[in-house]
Amino acid sequence: MSLVPSIDEQIRTISRRCERIVPESDLRAKLERSAKTGKPLRVKLGMDPTAPDVHLGHAVPLKVVRQFQDWGHKAVIIIGDSTARVGDPTGRNKMRPQLSGDEIDANAKTYVVQVGKILLTDPEHLEIRYNSEWLGRMGLVDIIKLASRKTVAQTLAREDFAKRYADQTDIGLHEILYPLLQGWDSVAISADIEMGGSDQLFNNLVGREFQKEDSPSDPLAGQVVIVTPLLVGTDGSAKMSKSKGNYIGVTENPREMFGKIMSLPDAVMATYYALLTELPEREYRSMIESNPRDAKVALAKQVIGWLHSPEAGQSAEDEFNRVFKQGGLPDDMPEITAGAGPHRIAPLIVKAGLASSNSEAIRKVREGAVSLDGKKVASEKDEITLAAPTVLKIGRKFARLTP
Repeated sequence: MSLVPSIDEQIRTISRRCERIVPESDLRAKLERSAKTGKPLRVKLGMDPTAPDVHLGHAVPLKVVRQFQDWGHKAVIIIGDSTARVGDPTGRNKMRPQLSGDEIDANAKTYVVQVGKILLTDPEHLEIRYNSEWLGRMGLVDIIKLASRKTVAQTLAREDFAKRYADQTDIGLHEILYPLLQGWDSVAISADIEMGGSDQLFNNLVGREFQKEDSPSDPLAGQVVIVTPLLVGTDGSAKMSKSKGNYIGVTENPREMFGKIMSLPDAVMATYYALLTELPEREYRSMIESNPRDAKVALAKQVIGWLHSPEAGQSAEDEFNRVFKQGGLPDDMPEITAGAGPHRIAPLIVKAGLASSNSEAIRKVREGAVSLDGKKVASEKDEITLAAPTVLKIGRKFARLTP
């Protein structure tokens, strides 16, 4: 546990990763009150388990939560097993597909383990809650009463709903309820601060409004809302997302993590350094300007050192150099029994686990990213017959195919 700095220094520290603090005056007042009373603040972060992996995009607000833990406050992680069944409409231009209860429950179990890569996990500093504890007990009348606290006009004012409404794209009634349910989470667990990505500002402010409405005499009743910038994914353009396949999972093996970071566009490196490392801006900008490749190596080793170990970072660099600079093959290449064939290349790539769909595999072939035993695959229409073990390579991914 580090020594607690002054409140001015605390606010400067978290501001490095914060896009907005709403309002900063309340944050200062809450920190002052906590210092006087010795009562820790409750810092909430909600995570809907709509996919099995916690990724570096999630890690940005989690790093801020960890900072609050280091100063003696308690993190309250809300696993949205109920809200995931509704589906967060934030940033969506169409309705999100509904997941089954089994999928959500399986994903939720992995989240609890993965946040431990970043957060302190002892009971003094971490509380894990599932919002089915309170939302699951709400009946129809309770939901209607909650819905009566906001108007349709207020809800449709949010940017993503406004755009869909103007484009005459369907908005489900369940999507309009989602911000209310997320806001009620803050009331249920008495949050002092709520963390989230910048796309969660509207949802998080609903929780603040509910708290202030329920305790009008307390000037600090409403949670402070802190939002962080959205981390761009490995494609260098879209928000990091499991559904877009442009993510780096916090539990990925160091070799995969190193390769993905090395594939990042140079233009996003400064943002990654700012949001995921502690290196001063002057230092990382100088590194990027003088030698972008070395700066990328240093970034990869810092991230891996944080989530795994410094030794793992060095080993991943050695492996990367051996495979991609010296033309070697990775030591831990997966081996897939595919049969002799003949095979169409796209299904073969999917079977090897190097693409999630035939369409993704075809796209990789057309990009010239696919090779067999070092020979580029010319067309997605090629048929492949395996007479002996064959190395399939897509970008920085490998698999050994056996007949």
